Parts: sequence; C-alpha cells; structure tokens
Amino acid sequence: MTAVELSPPIREYFESRNAFDVPSALAQFEDDAAVKDEGHEYRGGDSIRIWIEETQRKYHATFDVRAVEQAGDTLIVGTLVSGTFRGSPLPIDHAFVISNGKIARLVIG
Repeated sequence: MTAVELSPPIREYFESRNAFDVPSALAQFEDDAAVKDEGHEYRGGDSIRIWIEETQRKYHATFDVRAVEQAGDTLIVGTLVSGTFRGSPLPIDHAFVISNGKIARLVIG
C-alpha cells in the first residue's frame, strides 16, 4: 500500500462528522452509496442519513485521521475514534471507494 492524501469527499466527510453536521456528511455520498458498519449495511441516502444520525446520537464520536493508504480502488483511512463507548478512544479503519467525486462505499472496522 502507498501513503496518499485524503480526497475532498473523504476530508469533508470527517470534517462534517466531527462538526456533527449531518447534511454535509451525507452530501459526500453518492445517491446509491453503501455503508457497512457494526455488521449492518446501509444503502442509499435515507438509510445512510439515519445511520449518521443514530451513530452520532449513540456514540458522540469524533475522528482523528492517523494514516491514509491506497489499496487498489480503496482508500483506507486509519482513525482514532473517541466518543461515549467502551474502550474509547479506539483505532478504527474506514475503507472508502470513491466514484464520480463522491463516496460510493464505506466499510468501517
């Protein structure tokens, strides 16, 4: 894997999540994007919006980007996630696939 910089939609995603700005975070995703987190998959804007709102309410998580690596068409972002969950802060990887300048897929964990 090669070290790289964050692309604009990924940078904006983390900035929006840290600001608890749901509309801005959601705007970084394609309309038919998919997110996989905690064993569940969320597809499409409505489902992803609900996931963002629920995880913000439940965990109050903030993200500190620690590493960024390219692996094929996937950008793996290593973060230190702090919040109201057991073991906080925890290192958690976020694997992004970008398409047409937006997040097409995000796998967390």
